[in-house]
Amino acid sequence: MSETEILVNTIIEALQEKKGKRIITMDLSVLEGAICQYFIICQGNTPTQVSALSDSVWDVVYEQLHEKPLGAVGMREAQWVAMDYGSVILHIFIPELRAYYNLENLWADADTTEIPDIL
Repeated sequence: MSETEILVNTIIEALQEKKGKRIITMDLSVLEGAICQYFIICQGNTPTQVSALSDSVWDVVYEQLHEKPLGAVGMREAQWVAMDYGSVILHIFIPELRAYYNLENLWADADTTEIPDIL
């Protein structure tokens, strides 16, 4: 398994730990000119949950892989948080903004995998 795949799996684990919903991975490596290898998109029901999800990813990725994001935006408002790990960019939305921006459709040519919600 590549370093990027390990990072993707670690991020998914951290999101599931805090009950992130509708998690998908998008393999952008098949697309010419993509800004990273993977997008991970997830949602939390409220800004409080979005904040908890981003905190969980930050902590778990650092603890397990000793990596911090190159950048993170939206942490204060916690309605759309984007965390850039170089080869992987994570987007955590509240449901309304996820529907509005519809990144899944914008990058529809990518290979998409839906991760089942943990109940």
